[in-house]
Amino acid sequence: MSDNLDAPKKSRLPTFTSPEKAFERIRRGDQIFIGAGCGEPRHLLNALMTYADERPGAIVDVEIYTLWATGITPEIANKYRRSFRLNSFFPGQYEQETIQLGLTDYTPIPFSQAVDLFRRKFILLDAALVQVSPPDQHGFMSLGVSVDVTRTAVDAADLVIAQVNRHMPRVSGDGYIHLDDVDFLIEYDEPLREFPDPPVDDGVMERLGRHVSSLINDGDTISVGYGSAPNGILPQLKRKRHLGVHTEFLSEGLVNLIEAGVIDNSCKTRNRGRTVASYCQGVARTYAFVHENPAITLRNIDYTNNPLIIASHDNMVAINSATEIDLTGQATAEALSGRFFRGVGGQVDFVRGASLAHNGRAILALPSTARDDQVSRIVPRLRDGAGVTFGRGDVQYVVTEYGIAYLHGKNIRERAMELIAIAHPKFKPWLIEEAKKLGFIYKDQKFIPGKRGEYPEHLISRRTTKGGVELTLRPVAISDEPLLKDFFYSLSDDSLYRRFASARRDMPHERLQEFVVIDYSKDMVVLATVHEGKREVVVGMGEYVLDPKTRLAEVAFAVQDDWQGQGIGSQLLAHITVLAKKQGLRGFTATVLAENQAMLTLFERMDVEMEKRWDHGVVELTMLFR
Repeated sequence: MSDNLDAPKKSRLPTFTSPEKAFERIRRGDQIFIGAGCGEPRHLLNALMTYADERPGAIVDVEIYTLWATGITPEIANKYRRSFRLNSFFPGQYEQETIQLGLTDYTPIPFSQAVDLFRRKFILLDAALVQVSPPDQHGFMSLGVSVDVTRTAVDAADLVIAQVNRHMPRVSGDGYIHLDDVDFLIEYDEPLREFPDPPVDDGVMERLGRHVSSLINDGDTISVGYGSAPNGILPQLKRKRHLGVHTEFLSEGLVNLIEAGVIDNSCKTRNRGRTVASYCQGVARTYAFVHENPAITLRNIDYTNNPLIIASHDNMVAINSATEIDLTGQATAEALSGRFFRGVGGQVDFVRGASLAHNGRAILALPSTARDDQVSRIVPRLRDGAGVTFGRGDVQYVVTEYGIAYLHGKNIRERAMELIAIAHPKFKPWLIEEAKKLGFIYKDQKFIPGKRGEYPEHLISRRTTKGGVELTLRPVAISDEPLLKDFFYSLSDDSLYRRFASARRDMPHERLQEFVVIDYSKDMVVLATVHEGKREVVVGMGEYVLDPKTRLAEVAFAVQDDWQGQGIGSQLLAHITVLAKKQGLRGFTATVLAENQAMLTLFERMDVEMEKRWDHGVVELTMLFR
């Protein structure tokens, strides 16, 4: 139960009355708070507008504050323009037009700081209109699905009018208020506003969700932001176990995972055993689920969204979305071309909190395109008038249906190449050229357009070697140049000589491009990688280059010295052999130094028809697949 219950009580019990009688206390120029979202007291709002209609001049220039508005905006902004002006902290679809026309206001502020506007009297509330459950035997009512800033608004307002609604669930946490906290009670039962999870493109979201799911481990604590992308990802988490939830809002998709046993909060650092949110948004069965459910706790939004509270959760994963991200890592989730369509909300709170958490991960998940693939969400620079919701230093992981880009700690060139690698293929040539013009990447950066250069994500494989090394075997990507540079310079002189049969020891950008810019229809470079924390490290590399005349491919591979003898070479060779057979190749050729007995032994173990030719310390092999 909330500490706010210790706040000074009003001097008398509330009056059960009609809305009209209660509204007589509202004066011209007052500032009123309205409960938000699914907790919006719709009956009171409709009655208030009727009251303004029937008593011209009684309510004039009243400013309405809300966390986020639902269906009231059009009428307030048009028919009741003289009586009311709406000011929300998070514009929704209804306000996109009215803000543009100057008919409603938007206050950009992180949700974690919104409570203080009322608590510190920066905004003086004359009245609060809220929706509550019926009082219990002790006189306590629940704000139900909408605690957020509403609990603080009730404490801060001089006048509190509550709609008592039997459909409002009772939810544990900070949302209990006493009869003493309220001036007027209006009894009116009506179903809560419902917000089903938005429909999603199954194909894109399934691929996007698989990538996000790969970044989430059993036992992690997750937060899921607003929008079709984050919520569309949730079904892809159904194979996870013992997830916890500390989030801003509890959605239908999260409730589905709780009911499926995926979320049990058993590994949380704080509030173990409880799903913690600030408000709930869903459908009737969602509200029935949270009613008197001791495993659900709704807290004030300055608790759920406090970056320090978020950061105190080990293994915290924040999943949010953006509308557009540029090649330097700046992203917007609120405005494009000067048009506001969302608010700052809680996204920045959770991105920063998760970034500070022990083993925390902040993920921006977004489809690569919009408007039926006509617009790229990854752009060279944010459009004029875009609001920078996430600064370059905020963004860690960016995920599209084409892969994962990790930006944290990387320079502009590396960031640009990471993001280009996960952009929609039709926009990659444009992004490459624009990035060159802007000086973000090398002026001679090569690129193979079309299907031949499209990353073959389906060829990624995960294996465990005989030595117990957990490997990811994946085709090289155009963004892998820094990883390969580190790999090559980690090899000893002997390993370099055995791999390239050359005394050359340098690996400049011009040469590295030969390994990362691949025509996948002919050639293949496969990296064997491990993860050291959030850092991906290349421990081995295998490649083949096709001779189209013979349909044979020259094969070679190398393993980092410290990782040799653990079965990595065997896994690499087996994997690229499978890929070559799928491509219809007849076999491999290889040139191996006679002294490189380990490499020769590896090839000799293959199930092939082998022919050897010895020439001045070099063994030339031809290996035909059976």
